[in-house]
Amino acid sequence: MRNFVIVGFLLIIHITEVVAQDNFRIMFYNVENLFDTHDDPEKEDNDFLPDGFMRWTPWKYWEKLRNISRVITAVGGMQSPTLVGLCEVENDSVLFDLTKRSPLRVQGYDFIVTDSPDDRGIDVALLYQRHQFKPLQISEYEIKFKRKKNRPTRNILHVTGEMLNGNILDIFVCHFPSRSGGQRESEPARIEVATLLRNKVDSLFAIRESAHIIIMGDFNDYPTNKSISRVVGARSIRSPLKNEQLYNLFLHRIKEPDFGTYKYQGKWDILDQFIVSGNLLTEGNSIQVKGNEAHIFKADFLLEDDEKYYGKKPYRTNLGPRYIGGFSDHLPIYMDMTLILE
Repeated sequence: MRNFVIVGFLLIIHITEVVAQDNFRIMFYNVENLFDTHDDPEKEDNDFLPDGFMRWTPWKYWEKLRNISRVITAVGGMQSPTLVGLCEVENDSVLFDLTKRSPLRVQGYDFIVTDSPDDRGIDVALLYQRHQFKPLQISEYEIKFKRKKNRPTRNILHVTGEMLNGNILDIFVCHFPSRSGGQRESEPARIEVATLLRNKVDSLFAIRESAHIIIMGDFNDYPTNKSISRVVGARSIRSPLKNEQLYNLFLHRIKEPDFGTYKYQGKWDILDQFIVSGNLLTEGNSIQVKGNEAHIFKADFLLEDDEKYYGKKPYRTNLGPRYIGGFSDHLPIYMDMTLILE
């Protein structure tokens, strides 16, 4: 009887070790024009200087950093997000100030940022908590447009890193070309970026036995637009799950009323999205999206009354040249991940 109890006790210990889990959160946020107050003579940043069109003073800059810190902290809730994708950041200087000199400094973030040829000088970045994510390889992919009239755009950031259980994650952070000039006229530029992104994803599927891929960004297209649904090939999570397919975590929710990250002419739309590989949605995988769902963070403090249309709209930093002291014209998105620790 005693031996039976000992064996049973050891079995319980073994099962506990196998199913031990660690949950972590990933978020993405278009922070809307995070510029410093210094002139970069090689970029079109003159509007965001103290004597520029936006009257972008040091006080406004540091208040912007405090606001972004508040959002990231709020999205994290009781635990800071492990990974934070950002877009519309000017350079490594603003990321240093955000992670090392703002209230966010206590949360232990390091950062990786691109150096894009974008005319305005804005880039994409990834913040990561170094005790939970170890970067192994960093790449950025510049888009060489076929049409010479297309303006240079943001590079795609690709970070390969190791999680606590040894799993490898491939993270892509994107900011596709804007819709300036109209959706139809600007669509070819987004399709070219999407083609490059898909080629990089296919390369990972070819060389990794089990590729864990997370794509996040402001795509300036909706989940049903050609660049996302056909070129990137991001399907609905209600489709049959296959490891070497990509799935858009918001595609099945596009018809929900007032569901979106950005409001244009009174209508909420989904420009900011998570796209993941199928194995991250597979039950029993050592790393997976919790509940197979992502969320829009729509806290009250991020919204203000939409007096022209109805309801609420994002509480942004500037309205034209007028400083109103808000956060961004986009809402952040996030998803929770479950990590099996054996």
